[in-house]
Amino acid sequence: MAKGTLTRWERALERWQSALVSKVVRHEPVELLDALRRECDEHAVVCSGTRVVVPNAYEVELAAGVHDQLLRHGGGDVGQALTDALARHGESRGYEWAGPLTVRVTAAARPAGDPYRVCSSPMPHVRADRFPAAG
Repeated sequence: MAKGTLTRWERALERWQSALVSKVVRHEPVELLDALRRECDEHAVVCSGTRVVVPNAYEVELAAGVHDQLLRHGGGDVGQALTDALARHGESRGYEWAGPLTVRVTAAARPAGDPYRVCSSPMPHVRADRFPAAG
């Protein structure tokens, strides 16, 4: 029962995320999620038969008007929703992130014909010894 319930809950979460992302761009929300997934897949590095490393820092540049509209409508959670969706994609593929996964949503610096642009980069791991010992 728990497995079936979790699956229904995950589907409900996916629908909520799609609705949230559709408020960001006028195109199908699937296009933006597909662009993120494609960026992830295209930059996967096979290190061994069981280890595939992918970038962990993603930036989604939205057209300035779309980004402004998002801010006016309180869309601060879109980056987290996209991060969660990308995390599920990586988990389903067995990917290892190059560090903590983040998707940052920003306004495009210059006008573009596309409503969004997606890019990624590996952000180095933060070493554990840089943090004070918990005590």
